[in-house]
Amino acid sequence: MADAVGPVVPEPRTVVITGASRGLGLASATYLFKLGWRVVGAMRSPDVGLDRLRAATGAAAGDPRLVGVRLDLEDPASITAAGKAIEEAVGAPHALVHNAGIAAVGCVEDMPFEVWERLFRTNLFGPVRLTKELLPSMRAAGRGRIVVISSQGGIRGLPSIGAYSATKGALERWAEALAEEVAPFGLGVTILVSGMFKTDILTEQTPHHGDLNGPYATHYAGIDRTGRSMIRLANPPERFARKLARTLDERAPFARRAVGLDARMLLVGSRVLPGWLLHHVVRRAMGLPRHGALQGHLRSRPLQLSIENSPSETKQHG
Repeated sequence: MADAVGPVVPEPRTVVITGASRGLGLASATYLFKLGWRVVGAMRSPDVGLDRLRAATGAAAGDPRLVGVRLDLEDPASITAAGKAIEEAVGAPHALVHNAGIAAVGCVEDMPFEVWERLFRTNLFGPVRLTKELLPSMRAAGRGRIVVISSQGGIRGLPSIGAYSATKGALERWAEALAEEVAPFGLGVTILVSGMFKTDILTEQTPHHGDLNGPYATHYAGIDRTGRSMIRLANPPERFARKLARTLDERAPFARRAVGLDARMLLVGSRVLPGWLLHHVVRRAMGLPRHGALQGHLRSRPLQLSIENSPSETKQHG
């Protein structure tokens, strides 16, 4: 008599999430694991990150559905090694989520150029390199989705985070081009524009390079007031994770989605409002002086200001 054969259990789908040890990445990795995905967390410190993920998911040590890989997006050698480690562990992933990123605050004139370079290395060049490492296997498999986590700064350059906005805008243009190139091979690309979310960044120090006694002191004061009033409207990261999970099931070759009311409003505004009007909307929302208000202005005394975070990027991921 032939041996009885039980039902074939399908292999779980695999998602690679960069910056999975905290914030939106941790919430997303946890949610997708609980949905049955095999999660590869690509992180600077995988031992620490895996401990956090196991605590959040209830996974046991050695669970094959939870894999940690070391990844430093500023180090090309680390990215190459991470790509090889991912393919050895899970083969071609079904999804790659570019979540990790860094932010810095400071008006364009104040921001040191080395900070610009670090932001671009981490937020743009790192994701491009990692995609190049994994794309051949995904293309050969004939399926997969690449998700780029953007922000409101990717829709519109925002005051005091001009460098960060530039990296996110460039990341979105890259993702749009990539979508056209990989669609014939059965792959898709989604840009998720994130609004403000309650993550641990709300209680940490985002690097601030602004001169609080310089010509842009009034700008920083207005933006700081606006940011403090907006923090209470931040969404829980679990809401972002649910949106990401739905995104991974999309079949369109390209999509752009906003997550959060603030992001949706800015995305719609950028599409329907003329440039001059959107400029004034952003100026008023951020508490900035009107055009010409500071002509010939010299600050005579230090500005008392407590800066904690960039108000429009307090959800920062990675």
